[in-house]
Amino acid sequence: MLKLKNQTFLVPNHGILRLPLFSTAAAVTNTTAVPAQPHFPRTLDPKFYVNVLLCSRNIFHIRQVHAQVTANGMLQNLTVANKLLYMYTQQRVLGEAYALFSGMEEKDAVSWSVMVGGFVKAGDYTNGFATFRELIRGGVSPDNYTLPFVIRVCRDLMDLQMGKLVHGIVLKHGLVSDNFVCAALVDMYAKCRVIDDARQLFDNMQSRDLVSWTVMIGACAECRNADEALVLFDRMVDEGVLPDKVAMATVVNACAKLGAMHKARLVDDYICRNKFSLDVILGTAMIDMYAKCGCVDSAREIFDRMHVKNVITWSAMIAAYGYHGHGRKAIDIFEMMLSSGVSPNAITFISLLYACSHSGLIEEGLRFFSSMWDEYAVRADVKHYTCMVDLLGRAGKLDEALKLVESTALEKDEGLWGAFLGACRIHGNVDLAKKVVNSLLELQPENAGHYVLLSNIYAREGRWKDMSKMRDLMTQRKLKKIPGLTWIEVDNKIHQFSVGDRSHPWSEKIYAMIKSLNEKLELAGYVPDTNFVLHDVDEEVKLGMLSSHSEKLAIAFGLLATADGTPIRITKNLRVCGDCHSFIKFVSAITQRVIIVRDANRFHHFKEGACSCGDYW
Repeated sequence: MLKLKNQTFLVPNHGILRLPLFSTAAAVTNTTAVPAQPHFPRTLDPKFYVNVLLCSRNIFHIRQVHAQVTANGMLQNLTVANKLLYMYTQQRVLGEAYALFSGMEEKDAVSWSVMVGGFVKAGDYTNGFATFRELIRGGVSPDNYTLPFVIRVCRDLMDLQMGKLVHGIVLKHGLVSDNFVCAALVDMYAKCRVIDDARQLFDNMQSRDLVSWTVMIGACAECRNADEALVLFDRMVDEGVLPDKVAMATVVNACAKLGAMHKARLVDDYICRNKFSLDVILGTAMIDMYAKCGCVDSAREIFDRMHVKNVITWSAMIAAYGYHGHGRKAIDIFEMMLSSGVSPNAITFISLLYACSHSGLIEEGLRFFSSMWDEYAVRADVKHYTCMVDLLGRAGKLDEALKLVESTALEKDEGLWGAFLGACRIHGNVDLAKKVVNSLLELQPENAGHYVLLSNIYAREGRWKDMSKMRDLMTQRKLKKIPGLTWIEVDNKIHQFSVGDRSHPWSEKIYAMIKSLNEKLELAGYVPDTNFVLHDVDEEVKLGMLSSHSEKLAIAFGLLATADGTPIRITKNLRVCGDCHSFIKFVSAITQRVIIVRDANRFHHFKEGACSCGDYW
């Protein structure tokens, strides 16, 4: 007999469950019933009890029905018992649900599915897995209701080993052809970063519905293969599968990750032609898409067209201005949000502080940070402190930034220390950088970026022996530097360049263009900054290395392959270096081209020899 303790009780082979407090004096079990309410008729019609359960609005009604069916002997009816079990799990009263389940003399696939699903939906993955294991051991065939729940757990936990075991069970029971199950497996493999297995499953599906397409498109986008995600979207439409708003939001997110303006315009046109309304989800995704494709004005147009905006929408627009260095406009949007009656949340303040940091608005950032709790009851977390360290560090206030870090009782993560290390790099403070790196290496000893950043700081100071030691340490630990890559979209195709790249079909023309540009830029006053060549070689070699940076190759190609007067948009996976920043300013002046650069931190808009960042980045 199950006893109510408001503590824990053991379930055979299922670990430990936590019982909630009941407001009644005793728990309903399979042997003990709460006295029936007088208005319930004594009937043996199972449909009656099923209908009553469907009308039940809360747990007290459900318990009353449970008491009545127990008193009338109807608990032996599997349909009634399953419906009662389902209602308990819907209310997330898992203690009573499992008591009922374990006392059922007869269980079918529905019973097991409901119990497994109940645990999973409540976030009790341990008991969900355990119940599924008992289902398999008991010889019950899992169905397309149970398996997606279990696969979702593997996805959320990123437990690839368990996911593969469940995949084996799917194959054993011949359910790999089921769209719901297969889509769940595709999603699981994608979240576990095994994109090839996800794609193989998807390609082998006998029929693909909208859910399957949406999952695969989202998987490609999440695994940084946004170009393939957009190819899949085109295929989906060609095969006659019409997207819904969820699918369109997924495609819009893929465009945002890719940063390809042409594709963003095509997706926007498709949304307009098919008359998708700009609700909060789709509209907010489009704001983010245009912002990350380098067109903050288009993002604002979408924002202004939206009739309904929530705090996420407002935060996205604030973040959009922050990416592009428009700190004052971000503050204006924040004040508009307050005037509209929408209260800011933690994400809003991250976007706002980021915008202040990248625009040099120190006093404003400090004011917003101090007002978070006092005025808006938003508690600062480590991400807010990271923004403040970045704000103070960029302004050269390293001592204040360090005091802020040391003053917080929050657990410091790699983002916080990384922001401080970046500030040390900007201002050449080697001693502080060494202290910070020690903290970073304790948190992430396998992150090559930390070693590279410190070695670059040593190189900037001409401390070649110290730099060499860091590089040797990377070699010993088998760590590799992330290569610098730059992308440019031309004629609806993405072209990729790396430093010193000569693999492009137009390679000879590109290097000839760079040579011609260098000659013109020198006449205009450009002086290459060889301090950004972090190798101990002579000046002539340094000049050659500077000329082959990936962003310069991409811009040269853009000048060759696009019409005069049109903007050039490039994306780089790392921070743009100081010499390339100066180079692009001069190129924008002598070619009369607008050049938009998206790097790892922000956007730079170059026009007529100036950059939107004001050389503050």
